[in-house]
Amino acid sequence: MGRTREGRPLAVLLPYKTPERAPWRWPRLRLTHMVGLAGLILLVGGSAFAQQGGARLPALEVIWKWSPLLLSGFGFNILMSVLAMVLGTAAGVGLGLLQIGENKVLRGFAWSATQFFRNAPWLVLLFFAMFMIPFQFRVFGTTVPFPDWVKAVIGFSLPVMANMSEIVRGAVASLPSGQWEAAESLAFSRRQTLWMIILPQCVKRMLPPWMNLYSLITMATVQASIVGVSEMLTLTAQVHAAEGGRPDLLAPLYGFAMLCFFVYCYPIERFTLYLERRFQLNQ
Repeated sequence: MGRTREGRPLAVLLPYKTPERAPWRWPRLRLTHMVGLAGLILLVGGSAFAQQGGARLPALEVIWKWSPLLLSGFGFNILMSVLAMVLGTAAGVGLGLLQIGENKVLRGFAWSATQFFRNAPWLVLLFFAMFMIPFQFRVFGTTVPFPDWVKAVIGFSLPVMANMSEIVRGAVASLPSGQWEAAESLAFSRRQTLWMIILPQCVKRMLPPWMNLYSLITMATVQASIVGVSEMLTLTAQVHAAEGGRPDLLAPLYGFAMLCFFVYCYPIERFTLYLERRFQLNQ
């Protein structure tokens, strides 16, 4: 170590070491989570117990008997959410690229469409899709049915499209302008800069909000029950009616539906937080 004329030691700059990233692990349930799950289990089984005077728990038997049907309805909710995300993401990426384009007319149209569908109530968009799209089409003299669940997927894909468009625009805008300037100095065209330099850096910025959007659209698919789609909430109401409409089964049956959505969406939320920490998007 060197010293100054006065005999004081000189500071030494140590080489920079990249911090090691801990591998992703399944999140541990906290006390509040366990209390919530325990409360939900008590809600499912304890309601009937209290109303039956301490007798055997018929609510659990009813849930067990109808669980294959209810879980098939939950699988249909997942199917609608996945299809809505695929369709809405594809359209939203295109709309977001138009928002950052150079054509003023297309940029204005993309901005207007994004703001309209992003700020419209999801249930209203679902009603528009259900009643504005015909229930069948004629193609070369052949009648092709258009089921309600497909129209529901289109209705859910509209807010996904608008939010994905804003995610793309925000991710591109978050990059420093020096990226564009450096690419221009290297004689890259705007299209080459966008596809080879800008968008690859935006993927990690877009992934966490995209996953949050998927969780929201999954939970919103229960709104399809209002327009007659046989998903989990519709089947839950049918099971309740088939069991004689007993009031003591309301909380257990709908609590089971809520538990299914929680078990499915909670790991997605935790994995989203892990990605944010990994990509250091909060800095």
